[in-house]
Amino acid sequence: MNLFMNKNWQPMLLEQKKHPFDSKDYYFELKLDGTRALIFATTKSIIIKTRHSTDVSFKYPELQNIRKLVTKPTIFDGEITSFINGKPSFKALATRTHLKDKTKIKNQSIINPVTFIAFDILYLAKNLTNLPLEKRKRILNQFPDTEVFIKNKYLEKEGKKLFSQVKKLSLEGIVAKKKDSPYLINTRTTNWLKIKNLKEEEFYIAGFTENTNSYSLYLGEYLDNSLFFVGKVSITKNNFLMKKVLSEKKISSSPFSNYKEKITYLKPKLKCQVTYLERTKNNHLREPSIK
Repeated sequence: MNLFMNKNWQPMLLEQKKHPFDSKDYYFELKLDGTRALIFATTKSIIIKTRHSTDVSFKYPELQNIRKLVTKPTIFDGEITSFINGKPSFKALATRTHLKDKTKIKNQSIINPVTFIAFDILYLAKNLTNLPLEKRKRILNQFPDTEVFIKNKYLEKEGKKLFSQVKKLSLEGIVAKKKDSPYLINTRTTNWLKIKNLKEEEFYIAGFTENTNSYSLYLGEYLDNSLFFVGKVSITKNNFLMKKVLSEKKISSSPFSNYKEKITYLKPKLKCQVTYLERTKNNHLREPSIK
């Protein structure tokens, strides 16, 4: 398959690991809080595809300047990211993600520009995916950084040291990549590992819905003596916690001050421990999971 001509394929994905580690066989990079993207660049234009092969080129006109970096057909893999005070901001990026109006997109590209953080190169007039990562990194390093294109920095050997800095700065996490790994399209592989910097809190369980193979628990926290909905989390039907949840007292109206949908509501007495990545601008949990 010609990767550049086809374009309808998905990037290599990562498996998750709980704890950071050190190894001379890996590169360790920051895990960036953004939108995974493939950029297909020629001297005339670029096409931006998400990990699900959706064309989002029109959303980020400022990234068209990346075409000036290439002299032949090129595919970069990386992350579209917004920065606030030097730190990646998912909230700032979300402002751009859902825009469709051309005028608003153009205005946001000026007042809230994005940056493409490149961490791999897959094509440079020919397919590079069979090369080991360390050789692809050397090829990628030939491209200069600009205002809209930055190569992701990495450490060798010291994954724990990088993760320690990530925790101090409250960043999303780190990624560990085997130096000798080829690039496997349409594949999730243990050659690349993500270690997330998760937050952990207790929340009240104030409702649930039943799905085919699981339940969704509706979580809340008290602020100024009012219970606020902060999100829902999935739990398997055989989880011991569900026996407790199902035995809790059911109530007819929502105990949440900001959520009134039709679900099974509970008197909010039972708590559960939840890990999550961060909170959205609406104070909802991102990527929550039962601890």
